[in-house]
Amino acid sequence: MKNAVIFAYHSVGVRCIKTLLARGIEIPLVITHEDSATETIWFESVAKLCTENGIAFITPEHPNTREIIEKVGSISPDFIFSFYYRNMLAAELLSIPKHGAYNLHGSLLPKYRGRVPVNWAVLHGETETGATLHEMTIKPDAGAIIAQTAVPILPDDTAFEVFGKLTVAAEQTLWSALPSLIAGTAPRLINQLDAGSYFGGRKPEDGKIDWTQSAQQVYNLHRAVAPPYPGAYDDLSGLKVIIKKARLAPKCPANLPLGLSVVDNTVFGVCGDGNALLVHELLIDGDVLDITELKRLFKAH
Repeated sequence: MKNAVIFAYHSVGVRCIKTLLARGIEIPLVITHEDSATETIWFESVAKLCTENGIAFITPEHPNTREIIEKVGSISPDFIFSFYYRNMLAAELLSIPKHGAYNLHGSLLPKYRGRVPVNWAVLHGETETGATLHEMTIKPDAGAIIAQTAVPILPDDTAFEVFGKLTVAAEQTLWSALPSLIAGTAPRLINQLDAGSYFGGRKPEDGKIDWTQSAQQVYNLHRAVAPPYPGAYDDLSGLKVIIKKARLAPKCPANLPLGLSVVDNTVFGVCGDGNALLVHELLIDGDVLDITELKRLFKAH
C-alpha cells in the first residue's frame, strides 16, 4: 500500500482526500489551515474530515519550518499531494516523497497559473476552465502536467458555480490519474509557461465597479466575485452596496446616468457602452435591500 502526506484545504481538499482513501492510499498526516475569522466559510472542512476518519492533522502557520520538514521526512511518504493548500512548499519538502509531489490546480494549465484562478477566468470572460494535476516545483504551477479535466463556464455562471464544477473535476482528474501514478507510468507533459498566464491574489476592494466599462465587463466582475465571495460593489450615499444577483439587461431605459438607478421598481446598473445590468438583489451589511429602502437611498443619493 502506498502512502501520502497531504497539504489540503477547502472542498477540493476534502473531495481529493476522499478520493485517495477510496483508491487505497494510506494517509498518515494532513497539513491544513485554521479557518480565518475574517473569511466567510462556505466550503467543506478538511480538519473535520480528518477527525471523522481518524487521520492525524496539524495546522501550522507556515509549512516550511524545520519541524514540519523533519516530521514529513520521518514518515518517508511515497507521495506528497497539495489540494487547494494556500502556501508554496519548499524544495526540501518536495524532495522527500519517493514517487513525487503533486498539486491540483483550478485551471487548464498553463493558463491562469497563480492565485484564485477560477475568479480570474470568470472575470476575463472565459468559456471553459478546468482542473490540472501537475508536478510541484519551487515555481508556482510550473511542473509537468499529469492530467487535466475541462469544465464549461456558461454565460451566467458565477465563480461559486464554476468552483462547484471544478471540485468534481479535481476529483475525477485525481481518480483517473492515480493508478498510473502508483504504477510509475503516469505521462508527464511539458507545461509550456510561455503559452499561459499568471495572476496574483484578489482583495475585496478589487470588486469596486467602474461603470465606464462595458456592461459585459461589469457583469463579468459581478460573476467573478458574487457572494459568497466579497462581491462587486458601489458606494451609495456613503454606504457600500453589493450586487448579490444580476443579469445583463435585454434593454436599458434611455437617459439614465452611469451607475445604479431605480426605474419603476427595477434597479439598473448603466454602463459605459450604453447597456446595463438588471440588478435583482442588492446587499448592505449582508442584508438584502427591499424596494422601499432602495428608493429612500436613491432619493438621498
